[in-house]
Amino acid sequence: QVQLVESGGGSVQDGGSLRLSCAVSGRASSVLCMVWFRQAPGKEREAITSIYTGDGSRAYADSVKGRFTISQDTAKNTLDLQMNSLKPEDTAMYYCAAQYSIRSWCDVFRAKADFAYWGQGTQVTVSS
Repeated sequence: QVQLVESGGGSVQDGGSLRLSCAVSGRASSVLCMVWFRQAPGKEREAITSIYTGDGSRAYADSVKGRFTISQDTAKNTLDLQMNSLKPEDTAMYYCAAQYSIRSWCDVFRAKADFAYWGQGTQVTVSS
């Protein structure tokens, strides 16, 4: 059983930065596909970036590419998301999710139903 707890959300102005963290516990030695999703009011939950813990390979949605960076801190056992140049349209609830998988499964963004493990979410609000 994997437990995920997000932290680091908050309110910033347009162009600001935030760093989200997802504490991971209870994981087995198998590798994980770990993904940051976000859900804005009235919209579907969407995957925005992923990392495969086995080799550190990463993927980004076009909407965040060049502005967001996903990383894993193996010493602290966290999944982090550095968000720079934030825009009002980045306002959403941000969730980390995890699923045991092989590398090829993690190469493609999956739907929320494909992930068994979720954090509770952390709110990010960007004002103009």
